[in-house]
Amino acid sequence: MLFCSEQFLVFFAIVFALYWAVPWHRWRTWLLLAASFYFYASWNKWLALIIGVSTTVDYFVARGIEASPDGRRRKLLLAITVVGNLSLLCYFKYANFFLHSVEEALRAIGATASLPVLQVILPIGISFYTFEAINYGVDVYRRQARAERNLAHFMLFITFFPHLVAGPIVRARDFLPQISRRKHWDWARLQLGAEFFLMGMFKKVVADRMAMFADPVFANPEQYRTTAVWIAVLAYSLQIYCDFSGYTDMALGTAHMLGFKLAKNFNMPYASVNISEFWRRWHISLSSWLRDYLFIPLGGSRGTSWQINRNLLVTMTLGGLWHGASWTFVMWGVLHGVVLIAHRYFRAFTQARPRLNASLLTPPGTALRIALTFVTVSLAWIFFRAQTFSTAAVMLGRMFTAQHGMGPPMAKESLWVLTAVIVAAHVFALSGLWKKWSLRMPAPVLGMSYAVLLTITLVLAPDAGKAFIYFQF
Repeated sequence: MLFCSEQFLVFFAIVFALYWAVPWHRWRTWLLLAASFYFYASWNKWLALIIGVSTTVDYFVARGIEASPDGRRRKLLLAITVVGNLSLLCYFKYANFFLHSVEEALRAIGATASLPVLQVILPIGISFYTFEAINYGVDVYRRQARAERNLAHFMLFITFFPHLVAGPIVRARDFLPQISRRKHWDWARLQLGAEFFLMGMFKKVVADRMAMFADPVFANPEQYRTTAVWIAVLAYSLQIYCDFSGYTDMALGTAHMLGFKLAKNFNMPYASVNISEFWRRWHISLSSWLRDYLFIPLGGSRGTSWQINRNLLVTMTLGGLWHGASWTFVMWGVLHGVVLIAHRYFRAFTQARPRLNASLLTPPGTALRIALTFVTVSLAWIFFRAQTFSTAAVMLGRMFTAQHGMGPPMAKESLWVLTAVIVAAHVFALSGLWKKWSLRMPAPVLGMSYAVLLTITLVLAPDAGKAFIYFQF
């Protein structure tokens, strides 16, 4: 059930109407919980059963962690919840990947190997709700959050349908108090939610248009000339941003319309002046999770330079593996780890040279740093998008050596038009112009405007059944 589909719009309209029509707070909670399980069961009912069972186990284990005065027992219970959740993730997402990797390694040394292929269905969004369950258990262990007493509330925290499939990754201490808080109809918040949702749908339309430039080239890069490959890489950079941030906007919008606030997940990441800032602006809920539950426990920025570099590289490598069961994702994570390490040394180099540092802070210097960061991130996206290393190698080879072949799959002028439109939309939204205009509009006119924009977006969508990129994670 895709956010940008008519099926979801009907589903949400029914849930929204019932939610605000029910006057009893407890019934609203059960309604959202039932709707969330129905939403997930629409993908696969057996996977909905799995998430129900695992969530129940996590609930009781966390209660045990909080109640136990014995430090060793608490560590044992924490290990149970962490290992249990990671085991489910590894089985469903990585079992065949590891089996295939072992088989390839044995063949490389001359051994004959034929390992079985498991018939496993990957649960949609398992990476996201696994990390939510882990951060809840760790926070309870650290005494940074209380174990939830109400099983229905805890289940809603994990399964709340706006963020269930592709985030943002929610912290229990941020979301659970919102469930207990009684909610009242708020037209301003409803309007904000509608604006988020429409912006997300608009981004999704742009993302699917960008895919028309990127997909054919990544499928057969050897057939395209150098300019076409560059355009495909840049188009994919915009596609993945619009696709993922579009989903997040729709998640935030639906949550707002139900009286909940989810964490901001994007902050114009392609305007970053360095790779460290990029990761403070891109997929913020994941980068903060990796920082708090992996990088800092490894030692963070404490210790020798070698130790800090090791911590960065391990964190980003595992972050790459989290994204997908493929060595290309691992390489993507390694590249970001290496660039983050290089940035540390470059920052120290420039800080020791005040004149150079001052020149980098000027408007031309800032523009240059933004451009270099964007190009670096775009080149790394090649490994994220490519199915194999050979495809990535062909892409890079044709980008940096003049090659003949076919031109872009679509007229390149439309790429620049789409880019200009998405930039203009961001500027328009951030400048506050829309907010000023909307405050002057009568409610019926504003509502009709939203309905027209929604209809136009659905009509323009090139493929209403095209899933979001991060659904595979």
